[in-house]
Amino acid sequence: MATPLILRNSPCFHLHRCPLSFPKPFPSFPFSTCRTRPLNSTKMEASEITEEVAERRGTNMNVKKKIFVAGATGNTGKRVVEQLLAKGFSVKAGVRDLDKAKTLLSKDNPALQIVQADVTEGSAKLAEAIGDDSEAVICATGFRPGWDLFAPWKVDNFGTVNLVEACRQRSVSRFILISSILVNGAAMGQLFNPAYIFLNVFGLTLVAKLQAEQYIRKSGINYTIIRPGGLRNEPPTGNVVIEPEDTLYEGTISRDQVAEVAVESLVHPESSFKVVEIVSRTDAPKRSYKDLFGSIKHR
Repeated sequence: MATPLILRNSPCFHLHRCPLSFPKPFPSFPFSTCRTRPLNSTKMEASEITEEVAERRGTNMNVKKKIFVAGATGNTGKRVVEQLLAKGFSVKAGVRDLDKAKTLLSKDNPALQIVQADVTEGSAKLAEAIGDDSEAVICATGFRPGWDLFAPWKVDNFGTVNLVEACRQRSVSRFILISSILVNGAAMGQLFNPAYIFLNVFGLTLVAKLQAEQYIRKSGINYTIIRPGGLRNEPPTGNVVIEPEDTLYEGTISRDQVAEVAVESLVHPESSFKVVEIVSRTDAPKRSYKDLFGSIKHR
């Protein structure tokens, strides 16, 4: 009999809304998109051309694009922010509580901007928070367990969809979602897996996450969906193992490693348009992320 998924420290998983009809797919943008006005007129004065070129050069050379992190004060989200900053990225941390964020995140780092962003408040406000200076979004949100059985859908389903739509409004074409293994447990024959039962007790959490994933996959955005095993707050013990979707039904992983996988997704094109499941194992060999992501085939 398969060993049930080990859950420690109340692992938090994440979801969102899935309407019945899907919008038109995203246009094909490169990872770093330059937002400039098009040369619509076929007849331009020399001064106008000079101004246009100067504008484009300024956009390319003087504006360092940022990575927007939703859920930046969460147990996993704050680790994502820390690792992004450590690797030289500029970060825009989207948080619900600005005062809390100031106590948890580095206020003195010039590469970090903290903005208010609640994924449950709709795509228009999120688009304003994301702004024109973000080139990718990492979703590390998660509902807080409580008596509200709709909380998983508000945050992990509707909230994720709001983020995707906000990316559409801002022409952000890279989206990374931190989800959970067993979201498709029913199709995997894991209906009686204790972890699948436990996580769905709170308002069908895994079902909400799965529908959010499906929305992302049909949106046309360049996505990486990361499904970690049981989340641990302790430092890593063992190496990261990456498997195809609907493969893993047990295992744990340090939140530090989950954050690392999310950050590495940004710099490895092998991760694009893929769903990966991750755990850590002490007997697993150390492999590069290029090899790990490259070992997963598109479905």
